[in-house]
Amino acid sequence: MKSLEELKKIREEAKKRVVLRENREGIRVVVGMATCGISAGARPVLMALLEETKKRNLKDVTVNQTGCIGVCRLEPIVEVYKPGEEKVTYVDMNEEKARKVIAEHIVNGNIIYEYTIGAYED
Repeated sequence: MKSLEELKKIREEAKKRVVLRENREGIRVVVGMATCGISAGARPVLMALLEETKKRNLKDVTVNQTGCIGVCRLEPIVEVYKPGEEKVTYVDMNEEKARKVIAEHIVNGNIIYEYTIGAYED
């Protein structure tokens, strides 16, 4: 790197690569990635969510990670935040369920109740 302009160019290119994690205006999908979540399989769930979001070119969806959500026995946990709606918490997730959440909940607007914390507790 030889100039400030070169540094600015590198910064802009890096920002483009993480666009799925920047959008705070639309739908947010959050994966619990504390040690409990990771040991329960949260990393493949996160990757499936990112891949499915990218594959469907969902520009208004942000997929990111957080620490402990607080219910370790139900990990991996995914929370969906849609503007104007209540948060939906999905538990005991896997890659297949994660892809279905994107297809059904995010794209079609249908909550998959059997994957939610409420259904799990019943």
